[in-house]
Order: sequence, then structure tokens, then C-alpha cells
Amino acid sequence: MTRIEQKWGLCKGLRSEIRDQRFRGQGAVVVQGLLNNFSFAEKARIFSHDYLKCCVYISNLEQDSIFFTKMLFSRLIASSQILEDFLDYHGAKNNKDWYYYRELSAAVRHLSISTYSQKHISNRLVFYKLVNTGDFEKEGKATFNFLTSSLKKLAPVILDEARRLNIPVPDDNFDTFEFPDVTTTDLLDYNIDDEDKDLQKKHIIKIASEFLSIARNFDHLSFYEPYNFKKILEIVPDKINEVEMRRFEMLVHNLQSAFDTYVIHGGYRFGNRKLKELRGCFSVVFHLLQMMGRLLHFYERHLYEAGYKNIYKKVQEKLSLLVNPEVLLDRTINYGLYYVCYFLTTGKDLASEILNENIERSSITVGIPVKLGFHSRPSLLVAKIVQHYGGQVELCVGQDRFDASSVLDIQWAGGKIQKENITKVKFEGDVRALADIKILTTVNYGEDTMGKGVPLPKELGYLK
Repeated sequence: MTRIEQKWGLCKGLRSEIRDQRFRGQGAVVVQGLLNNFSFAEKARIFSHDYLKCCVYISNLEQDSIFFTKMLFSRLIASSQILEDFLDYHGAKNNKDWYYYRELSAAVRHLSISTYSQKHISNRLVFYKLVNTGDFEKEGKATFNFLTSSLKKLAPVILDEARRLNIPVPDDNFDTFEFPDVTTTDLLDYNIDDEDKDLQKKHIIKIASEFLSIARNFDHLSFYEPYNFKKILEIVPDKINEVEMRRFEMLVHNLQSAFDTYVIHGGYRFGNRKLKELRGCFSVVFHLLQMMGRLLHFYERHLYEAGYKNIYKKVQEKLSLLVNPEVLLDRTINYGLYYVCYFLTTGKDLASEILNENIERSSITVGIPVKLGFHSRPSLLVAKIVQHYGGQVELCVGQDRFDASSVLDIQWAGGKIQKENITKVKFEGDVRALADIKILTTVNYGEDTMGKGVPLPKELGYLK
């Protein structure tokens, strides 16, 4: 019997005494004292046990096994994270003997989180009510297969590294029935009706507006053909990186939380279809961003620049043989980023429709920009106000109506205004935008009579 087994047996022997109230305090102190006296090597065995047991289990799975489930990924995430934390506490990142073992645990953690997100998407896709998802499902399956095949490649290497470090590999194995999938052929009765929930228009308006704002801010990342590896390396990590994707992930997560709190508390099966379809759009975007964030972190931290130390470079090369960086970036960009852009774009029309069904409408009559009329600067500022809120606003000149979110439309209106010598115009639509347009008119639409820009009121700070 090894030293650690002797200590562990003694700890177990004290359990019955600890259960007895007469010895509870004393027994707990004794057990805690024994645990505190465990050496690094002894605790490395404890903190590695479930993690290595998962690796043994994965090594025996078929590549396309149905037993790559969320429950398995959850166990991998938890066991690899606690091991990584333990190793980091003891300085494994600065120790040549333990650095590779530590990096392998990080690889398992980030890949497992990514695979969990992808599995969640495939499980929930039927409820998202998205259209034309055939190619998306196909690409999602390819991504899932790459991630699980990478985990299968890592597992035996981890077991060998554990043996090199004299960490015992568990003899017992998990049973496949310990990791069932979350899906079944049954669904619980839908007997809590969310139709009666107070659908406050202000929250619907805010959520639809924020969705449009996120989609607009993401526009510059849109692309329409797959990137080759050379092109991907031009944008990762300079333009597309973990920090940027996590920023958008948090914005979309906040949007989803606000929706579930203030708009629809229940599930997807019944209720207002437009609202639930919009939630489907930003839910799938959220989980794709989750996956992208983890994969980009793994690439940037563990595969991209290993640093100047030789041990770091060697470990990076080893990891690159197990987790192909080219395929990882292809799945991150040509699947993850592409479909984030796709679903944000396809959700715009739905969000606009919902927004315009719920906004409060009104009209204002205001003067035109003094001297120079609706040339570039005034037209741009008005359009930016309307775009900021997302609701419909029209510039009315006589019987003609122009889209106030379009600089070109406003300038077309400006030509008619100048030709007919009109001094006042009417804006109709979203009261939020109308209020800010009225503020803008108090500073002659942001310029003096010579066309030079002037400071804007603080309420319009978002125009800067």
C-alpha cells in the first residue's frame, strides 16, 4: 500500500467518528490536518484522478460515438479546470517537467467548453425556428467532429505524460451510461402559459434596438466567401481575437438575459412567434461567440506565440500536432464567425419589424439647416440619430416622404427643399429619435451658418 493510500484510508476511517456529534469537531480537525500534510505529488494524483479517468474513457470511444455528450464535456471541463488551477498554484507554468502536463489540461478545458457550446447549438436548433439551416448544421457537425477528434488525440498523450510524472492512471473506467445525452423523445407538458406575461413595450423596443446596434457594429466583420488560411492569418489575432469576440459575447448575453427577464420567461414552443424567433437568432449567435472565444484563446495563448524559451516552443509544436491550428482557425472563422454574421444579418429584418410594431410614434415640425440646408453634415447627423435607435423615421416634404435613416434620401429631400424654397419640414416616426432630432435643431443641425461644425449637446454624445 502506498503512502497516499495509507493516508486516504485513515481519512476514510475517521468518517464514522465525524458523523458522531461527540467527535465531529475533533475528527474534522484531524482529517483536515492529514489533508494539509499531503505532498504536491500526492495531491497531483488526487486532482488528476477524474481527469485521467475521463481520458481513459475517451480513448476507448469511437470517433462518431453518441457518447460524446454534454455530461461528458461537463465532467472534462470541471476536472481539467481544477487540475489546471492546482498546477498553476504550484508553478507548473515555470517548470520544465510539469509545463506540458499543465498545457494539456488547458487544451482539454478550452476544447471541452467549445464542444459543449457546439453540442448545445445542435440540441437546441430545432427550437430556434431558424430557416435554411441545412448548411449550418453540416458545418456544425464538421466542427464538432474536429473538436472531438482533437480530444481523442489528446487523451492517450495525457495518459502517457501522467505515467512519465509517476501519476497513477485509474484502472477503472466510466460506464457509457454515466454520460447520457440531455435529449429524449419526451417533453414535459407545457402548462405554464407565458402569454399572460406583461410584455412591456419599452423592453421589447430596447432589446430590438440593441440587437440592431450589435448587428450594425458587427457589419465590418462580415464576409461572403470562405477565407483561405493565409487570409485568416491576416485577421487573426490582429482583427479577430479573443478580446473582441468576448466583448460581443457579453453584449449578446446581456441581450438574452434582458429578453428572458422582461419579455418572455417561458420556453420556445408557444407564445409570440416573432419574439421567440428573434431570441433564436441571438441565442445561436451567443453560443457561437462562446465557442469562438475559447478557440481563439487557445490559439492565441497556446498555439500562436510560444515565447522565447525553448521549452515553450517545444510544447507549442507538440500541441500543434494534436490540435491542428489550421483546422482550428478554419472552424473558428469559416464556421463560427461566418454564421455569427449570417444570423445577425438575417435577424435584422425581424428586429426592425418587431421594433416598428412597438415604438411610440409622433411627429415634429422643425426648421431646415440655416443657410446651407441638408448638405452632408446635417444629413449625416440626422441619419445617425435614426440609425442609433433603429425605429422608422421619415422626413416629409409636402406629399413626398424620405427615409431619414439614409443620408442619400435626406440629401434628395434637401434638393426639393432648396428648389421649392421650403423653410420648415416634418419628421414622423420613432419618438425617441424625434426627441434627439429636435435637440439637434437647437444647434442648427451641428454647424454654424458657414458650414463649420459646432459642439453638440451632451444628449447627443453618441454622435461623436
